[in-house]
Amino acid sequence: MVGSFVFDAELRTNTGKGDARRLRRAGKVPAVLYGGNADPIGLVLEHNKVVKSLESEAVYSHVLTVKVGGREERAILKGLQRHPSKPIIMHMDFQRVSRGEKIRVHVPLHFVNQDISVGVKKGGVVTHNLVDVEVACTPDQLPEYIEVDLAHVDVGQSVHLSDLKVPEGVEILALAHGPEHDLPVAAIQSGKVAESSESPAE
Repeated sequence: MVGSFVFDAELRTNTGKGDARRLRRAGKVPAVLYGGNADPIGLVLEHNKVVKSLESEAVYSHVLTVKVGGREERAILKGLQRHPSKPIIMHMDFQRVSRGEKIRVHVPLHFVNQDISVGVKKGGVVTHNLVDVEVACTPDQLPEYIEVDLAHVDVGQSVHLSDLKVPEGVEILALAHGPEHDLPVAAIQSGKVAESSESPAE
């Protein structure tokens, strides 16, 4: 649901790496909000609240509400920097959105009917080549996820980007660059092929 995720933020008055380190030590996350024909502004968010929100996969493919300075901004989460070895969010990028103006977002793929797939019933093994896909659409058309139906996929067959059913008004960006970018999303391999590829060389 559009705007169902709310991020409470404060304006960030200082800048620089030293200030960012100070904020992180205090349990805060430095962030920036940009785009939408307005100047970029620095933000500060509560780390624990951010982590809680990020537990939901949907937050990455929803229009969010950022509350700052007494107003609400519609935005998408455009970038997220995590610490390489610690469970710490280092920085966040929010991009403002406007109704009717197209945005580019990575939407997660949900694989359905794997257990009843024609190929799996024959002993095949499902492999996932992609976990998300970049789309372009207006904020109100943004899907939470895109389903990949594997029910009728047989052993040796693949599902490609062009096979995906997307809502009206949603464009898969890779397909705009020609048929050579029609990447495989998932495939069903023979169980024997999958086993041999996993076995160590003698």
